Amino acid sequence: MSSFSDRLREIVKPNRADVVERAAPAVRASEGDLETLLDGRWYGHCFVVERRMSPSEKYGRQTIGDLAERISASAVEAPLVCGSDDARSPFVFFDLETTGLSGGAGTQAFLIGCAWFEEDGSLTTRQYLLARYSDERAMLAAVADDLGRAGALVSFNGKSFDAPVLETRYLFHRIDWTPSELPHIDVLHPARRFWKEDDCSLGVLEQQVLGAWRDGDVSGYEVPARYFQFVRSGDARPLVDVLEHNRRDLVSLAGLTARLLEIVSGGPDYADNAREALALGHVYARAHADARAIEAFERAVTLAATSRSRRASFLTTDALHALAVAYRRARRFDDAARCWTALIESGCGSGIEREAIEALAIHHEHRRRDLESAKLFAERNLDASSRQHRDGLKSAARHRLDRIERKLSASQSRPLLP
Repeated sequence: MSSFSDRLREIVKPNRADVVERAAPAVRASEGDLETLLDGRWYGHCFVVERRMSPSEKYGRQTIGDLAERISASAVEAPLVCGSDDARSPFVFFDLETTGLSGGAGTQAFLIGCAWFEEDGSLTTRQYLLARYSDERAMLAAVADDLGRAGALVSFNGKSFDAPVLETRYLFHRIDWTPSELPHIDVLHPARRFWKEDDCSLGVLEQQVLGAWRDGDVSGYEVPARYFQFVRSGDARPLVDVLEHNRRDLVSLAGLTARLLEIVSGGPDYADNAREALALGHVYARAHADARAIEAFERAVTLAATSRSRRASFLTTDALHALAVAYRRARRFDDAARCWTALIESGCGSGIEREAIEALAIHHEHRRRDLESAKLFAERNLDASSRQHRDGLKSAARHRLDRIERKLSASQSRPLLP
């Protein structure tokens, strides 16, 4: 911690006036109150709370050491998740608590939490609290130092909220927002695909994916009010639960990242259900890893067929459709045709059914050279396009059917060889 102290002292060099200001009741909170209640320390103008979770400490169904090992073993796959070839370890997880959710110029981050895994497998969380408004510049400078040493930043909805809020505050103070140059893994978006679409909060995901539960957690909507209460009264007690909430968010973010990278690195066999396998296939497909995508989609079809989930039929449709497209991209046209046929037989939605019928019309016309079958599918495609009341689709279907009929007429009028 001594090196951290030295770095902070270089950033903020308090003079006598600063010490007097800190002792003054700017928010009517004494150092003793904050240090005792929040178990933190002052470093110049920064109030910092630091914790270290040992590798043996349990978190849900795993230990902190387990999470560290998984991230270390699968960090090489980070570019597949964030779409940046530069993404690499070490990962720095960050999460904000703010004075509002609007994200405008008036929104301040009063608590900035950062976390990272140490070489021994422990997890360090470091939280910067804005105890006085006049300390914001110093706090932002110290946070930039922590974030700047990351190989990739990891957040939960950070690309849409946390990073823009921080960037706004850095611009306000005329400080360069250098973390914008770093690769950024926003876990929210893959989490929605892999695990949950509706209530995709960290609290819900840590229960479903990691088997971890929070007792007495403060609700997110209460957080700003608790901070304003602290500002008005100087009483730090309302912030105790806020810091714990932020710390748990950081640990959950690390756990979800470990699980996400583990699936991507391990491949389809590491997917526990059809949804995970389907999402994994899309990750590979976007990276043009076609062979790996096909394996994942095939596993998704298999798992969906045995699933008892209420969404099993939807997952089957989505997996078959994705597999058909992947087969076609790999030029495995007969395999793709089997998937398109299975989709039609499954009674999928009208849009996918029309796409499947059109694909089979094209397949029989151009690949199989079976014009009779191609005509049947082309007629069905024209009917399906007409029912969707889309002139462009209907015109294309009509054009295809006319072309097939001309080919059939030409082949039937051609004289037979003796």
